[in-house]
Amino acid sequence: MSDKLIKILKQKGPIKKVGVIGMGYVGIPAAALFADVPGFDHVLGFQRASSSSGYKIDMLNRGESPLKGEEPGIEELLQKVVKAGKFTCTSDFSRISELDAITLAIQTPFEDPKSLLPDFTALIEGIENVGRHLKKGMLVVLESTITPGTTIGMAKDILEKESGLIAGEDFALAHAPERVMVGRLLQNIREHDRIVGGIDDVSTERAVELYTPVLTKGKVIPMTATAAEVTKTAENTFRDLQIAAVNQLALYCEAMGINVYDVRAGIASLKGEGITRAILYPGAGVGGHCLTKDTYHLERGVTLGIEPLDYPEDAESIYVLARKVNDFMPKHMFNLTVKALERIGKDLKGIKIAMLGWAFLNDSDDARNPPSEPYRDMALQAGCEVSVHDPHVVHYPGIDIHANIDGVLAEADVVVIFTGHKQYFGLTPELIKQKMGKEQPVMIDGRNVVDPDSFINAGFIYKGIGRGDKNNHPLK
Repeated sequence: MSDKLIKILKQKGPIKKVGVIGMGYVGIPAAALFADVPGFDHVLGFQRASSSSGYKIDMLNRGESPLKGEEPGIEELLQKVVKAGKFTCTSDFSRISELDAITLAIQTPFEDPKSLLPDFTALIEGIENVGRHLKKGMLVVLESTITPGTTIGMAKDILEKESGLIAGEDFALAHAPERVMVGRLLQNIREHDRIVGGIDDVSTERAVELYTPVLTKGKVIPMTATAAEVTKTAENTFRDLQIAAVNQLALYCEAMGINVYDVRAGIASLKGEGITRAILYPGAGVGGHCLTKDTYHLERGVTLGIEPLDYPEDAESIYVLARKVNDFMPKHMFNLTVKALERIGKDLKGIKIAMLGWAFLNDSDDARNPPSEPYRDMALQAGCEVSVHDPHVVHYPGIDIHANIDGVLAEADVVVIFTGHKQYFGLTPELIKQKMGKEQPVMIDGRNVVDPDSFINAGFIYKGIGRGDKNNHPLK
């Protein structure tokens, strides 16, 4: 603990001006909530004026949310804080020097999972920007999910190099990972407990001061910066592991000719003191920014650790194996498509496929790393014509996504459901078959959206994830 930093912070006083770098799914709700805190005077949201995302600046300054899909409360809160003059979005990073605290919510993808090389390009640029304008007494918080050891290592080194200041003596530094899910961003930030880890006790206390006012039901859980990094990567790794477990179970149930949802309901029915059977739902694959790469951040953290790992010799990490299972599910959806067409004597070449859902998450526009993409790539390579419908995703680089479902279904041989958008639950087999115009259309359900019997009775060739009881139904 540095007496020097304690004196600087005492002289500086409480946090009044806050900045958030990165106006995305994490940064926008965080900035809006900070701006709504009565004790904070003003919040600056920082967004690069790039050709791909610079449009967000004007939208946010009008109180409009660039986030589409169903995101309760975001638009209303943005309008409130903009109207009150408490939030401004800017591309002028020199204004960082005005702040008492700055958070970074920047994506941290993986360049090469096999060699455990992350792509920290955007994060490094953000940290460098902060370092160039860093002043004594400021708090810097990384909210991005990062490899354990990054805060006390790379981030600290860059900030000190760019600023000429010393972390823990001249400024506070911490990691407070976001814990949000698209579709309930504000609710998650307010109600989830907040993990806060500083590089020292002074930094932790300053970060606790920043986050406590935005919490309603949640509480702050202080720990070290590296422990906070492990907490975030591990909680996503565990969720990925749980999804892989039920996906593997679904594959087993298909092979054994039974319904995975019957088995799931049976497992979930076991309740009582000391009994935990947290079983999730199987599906067409895992997408998003977090689960698809956080396992590799955790694995890389072990390689950078202070002790050699003691683990069964030549055994693969169960976490990495889980990633492989979840990455396989789009391939399984493709295999189901092939098998369904084989039942009516057709191959893939020249087949028209209607893909319903591009976003990885139901009722959202989040299309980061969607499992729909590898399926589409495989279908195109096999000579299929593929049309994509999504009610929320307006744009995705290199892919035409249609808002009109009728045009996507027209003359299609196969319908593949990749996302459980609520609009799809109301689709009837009669309506879909009429639009397709085929006597023996194929339905591949990756999210348990449709009732198999109603589609089978209407003449569809049906196959679904985990539906071993229906996947080999008699042909109508």
